[in-house]
Amino acid sequence: MKYYVLFGPPGAGKGTHATAIATKYNFKHISTGELLRAEIAAGTPLGIKAKELIDKGCLVSDDVVEGMIESAFETIKGFDGFLLDGFPRTLAQAEALDAILERRGEKVDGIISIMIPDELVFERIKHRATIEGRADDASEEIISNRIRTYHAQTEPLIAFYKAAGKYHEVDGYPGTIEENQARVMAMVDTLM
Repeated sequence: MKYYVLFGPPGAGKGTHATAIATKYNFKHISTGELLRAEIAAGTPLGIKAKELIDKGCLVSDDVVEGMIESAFETIKGFDGFLLDGFPRTLAQAEALDAILERRGEKVDGIISIMIPDELVFERIKHRATIEGRADDASEEIISNRIRTYHAQTEPLIAFYKAAGKYHEVDGYPGTIEENQARVMAMVDTLM
């Protein structure tokens, strides 16, 4: 079983490119955002708690996200690997992921990092909010907080995964979605 992580700031195109990667390599794309939105839509206690945090632009607690990820690894069958999108987002989560996989006799095979500048993060998230009607993406204050949170909590993972020899970076701009996807896929192809 292969385990890859899609990495990059909000709006970098992780979800967009994940579909192409997952389809080509028979991976299960696991988006923590989608898992959380499903919990919120279902009105579960986890969903209610998560919604309060997301509405403020904050991250959901590690134990909640880690539990969802581990459950997915246990229950989802019929794939050659997993493509994680939105997890890990902190050093503590990266260490937890290593521990989860170690219990399974597995490891993270690589980090696929799609990078864009902050100005483009802002522009893409605002655009996505309009198209998808996502309230969690609509406020400029929330977007600014998400960018700050990414730099403070998630960006340190770059050094963590570089030290492990698992970090692979590709530009998620400039160009059309198709041009960006061609760049991303070319880099992914070298890892498989």
